[in-house]
Amino acid sequence: MIKKLHDLGLRSEHTPTHTAAVASIGLSVFTWAASIGAEPRAGLDRADRWGIFVGEWAPAFFGLGLALSHYEQEEGSLLGKAHTGGERQRKMAGTG
Repeated sequence: MIKKLHDLGLRSEHTPTHTAAVASIGLSVFTWAASIGAEPRAGLDRADRWGIFVGEWAPAFFGLGLALSHYEQEEGSLLGKAHTGGERQRKMAGTG
C-alpha cells in the first residue's frame, strides 16, 4: 500500500498525512460536541464513541506519514537521493 501511494505521487515531505492527522484531532472534538448537541437522548456514551472513532484516525495518519518517510529513505528518494540507511548498511557489509 505504501509503495502504491508513493507511486501515485504522495510524498512524506508534502505532509498531507500530518495535516490530516492534526485535522482529525480537531474533528474528533467537533464530532463529540456535535453528537451531544444533535442527539441529546443518546447520552454521553454515544458522543464518546463518535469522538473515539474519529480520534483513532490521527495515529493512522501519522503512521502513514512515517511509513512513507521510511519507504523513501530505503528507496533513496528522500532528500534528493541522499545516502540511505540501506545503502550504508550494504557498503559497511561490503556488498555495495
